[in-house]
Amino acid sequence: MQSAIELKNIKRSFKNHFWQRKREVLKGISLEIRTGEVFGFIGPNGAGKTTTIKIITGLIEPDSGSVSIFGMNPHSLKAKQRIGFLPESPYFYEHLTGYEFLNIHARLGNLCNHKEKTVTLLERVGLKDSLNVQLRFYSRGMLQRIGIAQAMIGSPELLILDEPLTGLDPIGRKEIKDLILAEKDKGTTIFFSSHILPDAEAVCDRIGIVIEGQIREIGDLSALLKKGLSADKISLEDWFVEQVQRETEDVRTDE
Repeated sequence: MQSAIELKNIKRSFKNHFWQRKREVLKGISLEIRTGEVFGFIGPNGAGKTTTIKIITGLIEPDSGSVSIFGMNPHSLKAKQRIGFLPESPYFYEHLTGYEFLNIHARLGNLCNHKEKTVTLLERVGLKDSLNVQLRFYSRGMLQRIGIAQAMIGSPELLILDEPLTGLDPIGRKEIKDLILAEKDKGTTIFFSSHILPDAEAVCDRIGIVIEGQIREIGDLSALLKKGLSADKISLEDWFVEQVQRETEDVRTDE
């Protein structure tokens, strides 16, 4: 079966100012995301999650390594047509209504019946009653919902969601998690980046733990929990904290 995403030994460095030395953010990331799965990309702040996503979507180039989307170059039009993307900090045209914003994206994607699809999708993300309200009057959670709707507008085969549950209340989080699982049931592959561990535990088939720009663990969630936790620890959150603390101790020891 062809992989939805394949990364091989991805490295990327940045520097904040021209006189500073480059800081290596990604130190050889290798991943294979299977078609039809929900894959959780988990790590603390600054671990390299968003940088990895920008490389997958073709927004930035790696210093070295290779990326493929369904076996294609991520810069190719055919690859991009199969992807829906929600960035961590999306930008919205605040004077457009929810309907206008989503309908523009539907028309840009050259979708048939774009008006009908726009209304249907707004209903799916819980915004049908706010479709004629300008985005500047949307709450943080409502903006997150419209961002998810934008990512889904073309019925993509691959959804890349960077912190998709940020800003949502408990009801909204439950609704969006149910939406993600419904997309999985349709055969959509979902790359789910988050540091909200209980949410990842609720929806993901497999997870990859990234710490300091390197994959530390990857595999089926149930197998990783059995492997890494002592008898009195049963959650992904406990397991993750255990891994990060161990890495921190190792760094201090090396120093």
